[in-house]
Amino acid sequence: MKKIFILTAFTAFSVFTYAQNSVSPVAVSAASEEMKPADVLNIQVKEHDFGKIPQGKPVTTEFAVTNSGTTPLKLDNVQASCGCTTPVWDKEAFIAPGATSKITVGYNAAAEGAFTKFITITYNGTQSQQVAIKGEVWKTPAESAPASPAAAELKN
Repeated sequence: MKKIFILTAFTAFSVFTYAQNSVSPVAVSAASEEMKPADVLNIQVKEHDFGKIPQGKPVTTEFAVTNSGTTPLKLDNVQASCGCTTPVWDKEAFIAPGATSKITVGYNAAAEGAFTKFITITYNGTQSQQVAIKGEVWKTPAESAPASPAAAELKN
């Protein structure tokens, strides 16, 4: 019984001692926020909705990115989540502080149905952000619409 009491007391003492030395989760969160580098790449619109688009008609949109830092930055890579989405950007240009650049994203509307595609923008070596495009591709009719006699009257 004496051994159990001593073991319990030693365990409790160890826990209390460790609790005094540990850092609270709030302090860890605040410290990590301070150490995190400032986000120098601002994207005005992070998602573009094409709405309903016809099958077989590729569409494009542009994302404007602004350098809010104090030094020039370079877009190292812009990569789409699949081959049906093609990003285009100036691979060699540096974006000056306060300047804006464009990333053009194309989508090949070959497959019918709803879609959401993500594009990852890597800059300054290791930092990255994502933008997205979404919409719905509707199937175009296989044959043309039937001729209407009323249409012939409109031509006269």
